Amino acid sequence: MALTFCCLTFAVDPASLQDFCVADSNSQVIAVKLNGFACKNPAWVQANDFSFSGLHNPGNTGNPFGSAITPVTVAQIPALNTLGISLVRIDYAPWGVVVPHYHPRATEIITVIEGSLEVGFVTSNPDNRLISKTLQKGDVFVFPVGLVHFQRNVGHMNAVTISGLNSQNPGVITIGNAVFGSKPDISTDILAKAFQVDKNIVQQIQGKF
Repeated sequence: MALTFCCLTFAVDPASLQDFCVADSNSQVIAVKLNGFACKNPAWVQANDFSFSGLHNPGNTGNPFGSAITPVTVAQIPALNTLGISLVRIDYAPWGVVVPHYHPRATEIITVIEGSLEVGFVTSNPDNRLISKTLQKGDVFVFPVGLVHFQRNVGHMNAVTISGLNSQNPGVITIGNAVFGSKPDISTDILAKAFQVDKNIVQQIQGKF
């Protein structure tokens, strides 16, 4: 007689086994690559490990993009280590943009504090559908994890947004920098074929990065 066995396996992130794991930037364990940071001895933890000051200060938007990003990740608040959350303030000059980019490790939820903002993201292949909307003060929009998205101030006054991300270190990949500013360069032959343009145009664009 043949016997058939069936089993179910469930995999989830484990619950935290401690109250917190404040990142210890001085730990010798940093030399070993961890998915996060080594924990500081809880007896050495201070209130400053859990706080950040300055999010009320406007960023300097005097750059070609007309935007400034003030991150609050584990690099700014060590106590965010293992907690899976971070924050960012973005300032926009009139018609300033946050260029197309994506976060490999986080979904982003953005809230408009001041101004009017055009936002949007593009779905994955093969549809590549643009989903966009103009937001006003108090409006909220979500950029799903891993999808290319952008923001643009469409008003004549400065704009401010606050975003929450579900990672202590969401990462950011800017499309232009990744494609045309890689080190070393992606072959002009490859990019010329990918974008169906002359190699000289590719070289001109790479020269700007």
